[in-house]
Amino acid sequence: MHRTLKPATSSAIADPLIRQFLDHLVVDRDASQYTQRNYRQALLEFYQWHQTDHGAPPAWMTLGRDDFRSFLRYLGRQNLSRAAIQLRFSALRTFCKYLVRHGLIAESPVKNLALPKPARRLPQYLTKDQMLALLAAPAALLAQQSVKKSAGRPCSATASLRDTAVLETIYSCGLRISELCGLRAEDINWPEQLLRVRGKGKKERLVPIGEPALQAIQAYWQHLTPPPAGPAPVFLAETRKTAPVRPLQLSRRLKNYLAQAGLDPSLTPHKLRHSYATHLLDAGADLRSVQELLGHAHLVTTQVYTHVTTERLKQAYDAAHPRA
Repeated sequence: MHRTLKPATSSAIADPLIRQFLDHLVVDRDASQYTQRNYRQALLEFYQWHQTDHGAPPAWMTLGRDDFRSFLRYLGRQNLSRAAIQLRFSALRTFCKYLVRHGLIAESPVKNLALPKPARRLPQYLTKDQMLALLAAPAALLAQQSVKKSAGRPCSATASLRDTAVLETIYSCGLRISELCGLRAEDINWPEQLLRVRGKGKKERLVPIGEPALQAIQAYWQHLTPPPAGPAPVFLAETRKTAPVRPLQLSRRLKNYLAQAGLDPSLTPHKLRHSYATHLLDAGADLRSVQELLGHAHLVTTQVYTHVTTERLKQAYDAAHPRA
């Protein structure tokens, strides 16, 4: 009879190979904090499942495909989504590749293991008018607070200008939230209107940045003494400190601006990236260029946006064509 697993604890990282791999993610791959967290949780979950079902920690050098098939069946009984199962096996697959590269196993037992295919979900995005309303929301909310003198911690003019610049930059460049928080003043090429972006896996790319975004950054910097320069963050968490703005901080503030603009407050900053890609394709940009701008390693990742534009074309056709 299968036993329910208890939540994984940090003591499970007594496994030296898991610990070495997690160090590798930080030192060698410069993985994001989200990747580190997700891979850690997935490996500890497998570790504890093996400990519970087999009465011993996993001996990674002797595990076979059947062991991982058993784990897959266990995950299936937990009513996890297909995406959640894919995420766990993505971590296991990367870990096994690490073991192969270090000569600890001959080949990955997870390679070509059949997994449930995730359901295709079209990315959520904002229309152009909705995007314009969101970009105007920080200034509108600041003006509203100054008139009503609402209770709670008020939004300062500097924070409002920063948030406007943040939204303009995400939409102008299609950045991930982690990429935006990692921007440095020296990454902005003002004459060429280019931005150097540090993406996943230490990969860098140059992306154009529009004049409205540059003007918004300049307006924000005019309220900082001194303005950021060199390796200093483009966007500060607080006016009097040099720490960069944090993803969670931006996500929370975005909810206020979405509400102010009459939009769904549950939308995440990543939906602004979806909006960027969709609007580019709508305007005639080719898929390969959008792939480069987004920093996607594989074209198939970018192709999901073509389904959005195709669906809109079908709707327009059905609504307008007399023989539809």
